[in-house]
Amino acid sequence: MTKHTTHKARVIFHIDMNCFYASVEVAHNEALKGRALAIAGNPEERKGIIVTSSYEARAKGVKTTMPLWEARKLCPELIVLRPNFDRYRQASKQLFKLLTNVTPLVEPVSIDEGYLDVTDVTADPVALAEALQKKVLHTLNLPCSIGIGPNKFLAKMASDMKKPLGITILRKRDLPVTLWPQPVNIMYGVGDKTAEKLQSIGVTTIGELAKADVYALKQVLGINGERLKNRANGIDSRMVDPDAVHDFKSIGSSQTLSHDTTDEKEIIALMTQLSENVSRRLKRKQAAGRTVQVMIRYSDRQTVTRSRKLQAYIESPNDIKHIACDLFFQHWNSEPVRLIGITMQDVSEKTAIAYQLDLFTYKKEEQKAKLQSVVTDLSKKFGPDTFKQVKESNQDNDIRTSFQKDFLDDFKHE
Repeated sequence: MTKHTTHKARVIFHIDMNCFYASVEVAHNEALKGRALAIAGNPEERKGIIVTSSYEARAKGVKTTMPLWEARKLCPELIVLRPNFDRYRQASKQLFKLLTNVTPLVEPVSIDEGYLDVTDVTADPVALAEALQKKVLHTLNLPCSIGIGPNKFLAKMASDMKKPLGITILRKRDLPVTLWPQPVNIMYGVGDKTAEKLQSIGVTTIGELAKADVYALKQVLGINGERLKNRANGIDSRMVDPDAVHDFKSIGSSQTLSHDTTDEKEIIALMTQLSENVSRRLKRKQAAGRTVQVMIRYSDRQTVTRSRKLQAYIESPNDIKHIACDLFFQHWNSEPVRLIGITMQDVSEKTAIAYQLDLFTYKKEEQKAKLQSVVTDLSKKFGPDTFKQVKESNQDNDIRTSFQKDFLDDFKHE
């Protein structure tokens, strides 16, 4: 990893694209500018879920994950489009190419956000941020907000303070006035469950977290308690690491159902889709995993995770589904399910996996490789759909949480 000069105070930018999917659609079709726009998985169906929306739609109460029927009720003039993931991926690649022209110290963290370490860039930070924001807007026709701070945490919190097209500086000395009076649940790294645990010990604001007893925090949050206390005090030693894009230890996919369900057929159908998605991502990374984890979230938001470590690495959707379904039905309490997630853990690239094959396993692997070679050759000759046994859903129309990370594969190979 490239290192900046250590004697300088760090200057970190956090770039956060505003309403990214909706903004990309507006950039593609200027007629949508200023309109209430939403991206949803199934625009023609009541059960569609809002993925993101423009600020005009948000002003009418439209929110991410809201059922489409509810969004239309709040905003009858709402324009709803299906997601175009190829378009969003291309826009993201163009964005990060622009950012790397500013500094090589760029760390993408999602399709629409990333960190830059501009400590050694010879320009005033605010002027640099203004120039970068204008460059992204004029070149890609996409708005972004930029947070400026001495570390990742403060830069991230700053970028959320003014949207759209905001530039905000957040220093440690600003915390008592700017951050500490805020409710603890708005702090980056504090989810609903963590906020509930903090509230149980009387911590309701970020300032109270900053001053809380470390021992009490560890009692309810473990080691994360001390880490969050440090963040609340503006302490974050993490470096901006361009090589982090290469790292992955787990690959997962989860989806909130359009309605809470106990229907086993519906559950199995979703788990089939999730397994296929995880397998597809593994293949994109030329990787396999040996631990399967299943997450079950019930209608009351109670969440249960269970995992199983295997003797061998797996990557195929059928293998993943078999283990995941077994885990699910072993631990499901038959109450209505709101969300299901499947994650492959202990993931390694195939080149790093040392298969210990006995004679019989070797023969099976050899036969499988030969068969796959034949299938690949025939698919090239007769088309990619030749050997499909079932009709696959259009991936562009299936909203999956993993897409936010999938773009990293493209960035990694640039």
